[in-house]
Amino acid sequence: MKKGLYILLPLLVLLAGISAFKMNTAQGNGKQTKTEKAETIKWLTMEEAEAKIKKEPRKIFVDVYTDWCGWCKKMDKDTFSDPEIAAYVNKHYYAVKLDAEGKDPITVKGHTYTFKPEYKSHELALALLNGQMSYPTTVYLDEQMNMLTPVPGYLDKATFKRIISYFGDNHHKTMTWQEYEKKK
Repeated sequence: MKKGLYILLPLLVLLAGISAFKMNTAQGNGKQTKTEKAETIKWLTMEEAEAKIKKEPRKIFVDVYTDWCGWCKKMDKDTFSDPEIAAYVNKHYYAVKLDAEGKDPITVKGHTYTFKPEYKSHELALALLNGQMSYPTTVYLDEQMNMLTPVPGYLDKATFKRIISYFGDNHHKTMTWQEYEKKK
């Protein structure tokens, strides 16, 4: 038994050393290290986005979510955390996180929206989702904060990227979504 341990212990040390060497080498080959930070989406409140849009017009992308929604959390983790998506969103949009069940009043375009207990939802979420309460839903607004469209459901990276590019690159002004999809 002791002899087996004496053979196994150096082998484990060797494997740990090789693993550490591989991690060190990967960091030196242009891969991101823990000290480097990948670009993340710069989330704003609706009021902050409205103030920014007056100075520098951009479209607004609103992530309507709830704290209990598993698909919302998955979209945060898998889609919104992608550095390429974050870079595109930060360049072309003002990104807003809206808790559909938030209790704080929100004033947009001179109107104050409040939580509606009878619907268990925030009035702004009800307005943006046209009363179709589905989470997550991403809502797209133009540079004047007019509704382009709500898109209900979980979106993987590829699908979300196509949608934000459709609006962000103004393809929606010259072709339908179906035409855009065929082009891609």
